[in-house]
Amino acid sequence: MNPHFSRRLAIGSALLPLLLAAAACWALLSGSGASAAESLRTILGLPGADDGLLLFRIRMPRVAMGIMVGATLAVCGVMMQGMFRNPLADPHILGVSSGAGLGATIAIALGLGRATLGLGAVTLFAFAGGAGSVALVYLLSRRAGRLSTTSLLLAGIAVGSLFSAGTTLIMRLNHDKMDHIIFWTMGSLSTVGWKQVFWCLPFCLIGSLAALIFARDLNLLSQGEETALHLGVNVGRTRMLIMLLTAIATAGAVSATGVIGFVGLIIPHVSRMLFGPDHRRLVPLSALMGAVFMLIMDTLARTLAAPLEIPVGILTAMCGGPFFLWLLRRSAL
Repeated sequence: MNPHFSRRLAIGSALLPLLLAAAACWALLSGSGASAAESLRTILGLPGADDGLLLFRIRMPRVAMGIMVGATLAVCGVMMQGMFRNPLADPHILGVSSGAGLGATIAIALGLGRATLGLGAVTLFAFAGGAGSVALVYLLSRRAGRLSTTSLLLAGIAVGSLFSAGTTLIMRLNHDKMDHIIFWTMGSLSTVGWKQVFWCLPFCLIGSLAALIFARDLNLLSQGEETALHLGVNVGRTRMLIMLLTAIATAGAVSATGVIGFVGLIIPHVSRMLFGPDHRRLVPLSALMGAVFMLIMDTLARTLAAPLEIPVGILTAMCGGPFFLWLLRRSAL
């Protein structure tokens, strides 16, 4: 390994968990409704503490969701970029976000109430839309039993555009619910509770475990399909499994929070620049970095304009856009 990467790897492995703990503490102690001192007294169980309703039922699940969603989107971005060998790839490239947006928009437009599993219909419809879009992309791109990256990309663009048009049409026909739809599509953790956390947990674990399992295969795929084939990788099956597991994890994550962009695009880039291209190290460090980034963005989203809340997707886009332009300036793409 490059000695520069080895040194950065050691520093990152020690520093990122500390940054995650610090970001989590900041998120728990910040926000309207209870001061940092009151929140700290509640955590420590000191005299004068309140009943902890705000802290344990609102802030804690929000922090847990921020960690899971940030880590999941970052890890799925690593897998997508490794599979496609394309730095522009991210977890939403297969139309997951557009499908989830359409599903959520349908549920909001129909005014559906509570659904099964204790979850809102918006969450379940968003998951179904995200998973359905990937299934459609898979069916459209598979030809003669083969699955090419070019076909996947083109099918993902086409299906994503179609579903986005459907979302826009439904919004146009439902003016009274447009604000709710727009807020959801911008991404927010404001409605997250413990039920949503437990709903998303299995999907986040699926994405993380898949990334670790396929880390070696992704290293070989990054060297080219022929090299990977000669070294024993079943390219078609591996690509299909990575796509399927990534799509499930991404759909589960965004179904409860709305569409949060750029996390799966910029975090893998930063991790690769700092720690090197080895996916066996890139996956866990990207997960930590994604969790830290999401916690910081969400805390800023609810404190910058308090008591109003900014959709976290706006802040991630404001960070991701300039970073993307910087990459172009450096000719990194």
